[in-house]
Amino acid sequence: MKISTKGRYGLTIMIALGKEYGEGPVPLRKIAAEYELSEAYLEQLVAPLRNSGLVKSVRGAYGGYMLTRSPKEISAGDVIRVLEGPIQPVEGIDDEAQPQRELWVRIRDAVKNVLDTTTIDDLANHQDGDNENYMFYI
Repeated sequence: MKISTKGRYGLTIMIALGKEYGEGPVPLRKIAAEYELSEAYLEQLVAPLRNSGLVKSVRGAYGGYMLTRSPKEISAGDVIRVLEGPIQPVEGIDDEAQPQRELWVRIRDAVKNVLDTTTIDDLANHQDGDNENYMFYI
């Protein structure tokens, strides 16, 4: 499974809104400037997020976008599914032989678990060094 720029930048939007949650709407131009991204591209990405009910827009001079729920209630999986579609490592799992099918299902379930248990709040409040629970072997 490969996450495209749609999913990556969509998560960036959601993380930026999560950091500002409760402080009012955030203009896309602020997010674009802060992360050095195209504002026009972010506008394309925020539309499906708005249509899915993850964000809402506020018009006017002090307008922008804001999360519709607490960042603790929105998972990375929610965002990825809206922008990328279903989470599948390969197409046509049912056509595979049983051993491969079981492998693809295990991979899919592991990816879903990570995405569904990681909230926007987790990502917005990430601190460098938060990987202390991981062990790396060389």
